[in-house]
Amino acid sequence: MVYRIILLLSILSCGYCTQDSNYIVDSSGGYGRTFDGIGAISGGGALADIVCYPQIRTGQRNCLVSLRIAIYLLFVYGLYLLQATSKLLMNYPDPERSDILDFLFMPNYGASLHIFKVEIGGDMQSTEGTEASHMHNSWDLNFDRGYEWWLMKEAKKRNPDIKLYGLPWGFPGFLRDAEGTPWGNIQHTADYIVTWVKGAKEHHKLNIDFIGIWNESPYNISYIKTLRKTLNDAGFSKTKIIAADGKWDIADDIARDQQLADAVHAIGTHYPGTFSDTQAVSTNKPLWASEDWGCTDPIVGPGCLARTLNQNYVNGYMTSTIIWNIISSYYYGLPWYGSGLMTASEPWSGHYIVAPNIWVTAHTTQFTQIGWKYLKHGSGVGKLNGGGSYVVLVSPDEKDFTIIIETMSHDNSICVRPPLPPYNVAGSQTAMFDLKGSLAKITQKLNVWYSRIGYDELIPVSFQKQDQIQINNGTIKLNILINELWTLTTVSTGYKGSVPFIPEPQPFSLPYKEDFESYNISQEPFDFSQQVGSFEVDVMDGNKFMKQAVLEPPVHWFYCQIDKENTTLNVFGDYNWKDIHAEVNVMIPTVNGSKSVYLAVRATTAGCRALLSSGLFFFFYPTEHRFVLSTDLLQKNVLTQGNIAYVKDSWNNLSLTVKGNQLSGYVNSDFIFNVTVPVAITNGWVAFGSYPFGLAYFDDVFIYTVD
Repeated sequence: MVYRIILLLSILSCGYCTQDSNYIVDSSGGYGRTFDGIGAISGGGALADIVCYPQIRTGQRNCLVSLRIAIYLLFVYGLYLLQATSKLLMNYPDPERSDILDFLFMPNYGASLHIFKVEIGGDMQSTEGTEASHMHNSWDLNFDRGYEWWLMKEAKKRNPDIKLYGLPWGFPGFLRDAEGTPWGNIQHTADYIVTWVKGAKEHHKLNIDFIGIWNESPYNISYIKTLRKTLNDAGFSKTKIIAADGKWDIADDIARDQQLADAVHAIGTHYPGTFSDTQAVSTNKPLWASEDWGCTDPIVGPGCLARTLNQNYVNGYMTSTIIWNIISSYYYGLPWYGSGLMTASEPWSGHYIVAPNIWVTAHTTQFTQIGWKYLKHGSGVGKLNGGGSYVVLVSPDEKDFTIIIETMSHDNSICVRPPLPPYNVAGSQTAMFDLKGSLAKITQKLNVWYSRIGYDELIPVSFQKQDQIQINNGTIKLNILINELWTLTTVSTGYKGSVPFIPEPQPFSLPYKEDFESYNISQEPFDFSQQVGSFEVDVMDGNKFMKQAVLEPPVHWFYCQIDKENTTLNVFGDYNWKDIHAEVNVMIPTVNGSKSVYLAVRATTAGCRALLSSGLFFFFYPTEHRFVLSTDLLQKNVLTQGNIAYVKDSWNNLSLTVKGNQLSGYVNSDFIFNVTVPVAITNGWVAFGSYPFGLAYFDDVFIYTVD
């Protein structure tokens, strides 16, 4: 290939270029740990939307490690800018929606995931928005809310063997104790989670294989034991507990508490940087990177993933890696845009992006299965002498094996977190894998799949099938360059899925009208991206509308506390909208109702930064006959406020028109204000919400461009 020749010529003057080494591949001395699969997450998530964008100079990526360290410090100590990651996918047209699901879940086609992890909705902000709980209140039970049920069924439809994993990022407010945790009555919290597992089984015919505790938040040992017993008593003894979806510290508790050890199947940690804890290894529990990756950078992201999938086991003995997130299907402008295995954020156009991350994942997932065995370190698992790593996995019947090799350079595989210490990779190296014992007798040829994850100057290659490689006298000889990913395998079913046509991207079109009559009761409206609170369709007197249903602040995710501020938020449309007219009919019921509702334009921030948002927020207090126009959700930066003469006892119409630096507001077609817009507020979403938590109704949304 021409680009490989060019690269070889470019590295001839390199001081650290070539390495020729032999590596033993031998199962006769036994196996290492059992492979638990590669998965991905729908829901929840990660930290700040800070990205180290590439600057290409003379073939080198100049991305300062100090910035990466700063990002890491933000992760540990600072601000989490945390919609749910698959929000827009359900509204995609077919065949595009089906094609996307195929790329994610279908065996031998795309990412071919082994595990699918979903957020157990808790009515609270978890990164890209809120996911609805199956129990808003203690007296409430509904298994039709949200889209994770649908997504899990679509995954199972394509791969009946895929494992399902549920984890709460937070909990509804009725489970909150005085300290803001769900541990005040651990039996009630365990019952709440087991009710979700039971609902999956009885209402959706889904068996939940794994369950977590509380994402990146303080765990409670008594709760874990109680959850195990409650699952067993309800007939779900096969549902295994992964704990605690944070750091490795639970390993110390497991080591000294046999009952806890019996309750926990595997220790799950987040973003371990490919290294595990000595105490965790000594427990002999399976070790999982139960959330990992999360990289938005289109150049370093695939390299980070390739290195991580291999080295999580090479360095850390982790037998499963769960990728956040499965698909970036949320609005541009939200935190962590583009951090999925794929991007699908335009249901109105049908456009989506099959990113290289899909094919990096396929190098492992299409040629292994849960239950395969890693070979031991030094006998099929280890570091390449010239830099990079290799792993060998063998099928339970010992008839198949797969070798996965990566040579990702430091600068081409820097993850967002944690910091990556400097290291070198040879520009080229020759690796000779010497097959011993039974593995040498399986075959004389191996199937080969290849990817080149490089800089803009070099032609990238994603998951390209190569000619078979010959095994000569039990030895496989492979010439490897820097930033390459290879799979050598006896498995012959690998396939690079493709579609004949992907629609071109298009802006969100206006005018837009929505009366919610086409939705089912309890369904979350398409394209409305709830950020705080939970919005679903309800009906009254034969009229359907969108209802904000949360009555009190939920148990927030430990690192995101925006829900404590008692103001709901639902963003909609295009982050780049400027001059528009937006209107909505609103009503607050007398029982469990909120005090105010609002309509906003040019809203710019969501996730856990929403309180810092700029925008034009028109708050309407119907029982008080007054309004507040502010540039923030907390109503601290007030542009104008006053009384409203005419307010209806039922539905009232709010409207805003913004053009240039002028904004006018109306209630029931009565003029309320005209103000000059602050210079900094130039564009943003339309938004809806209420203050404080409590029922609030929205109907007949109408948005159009102002010329």
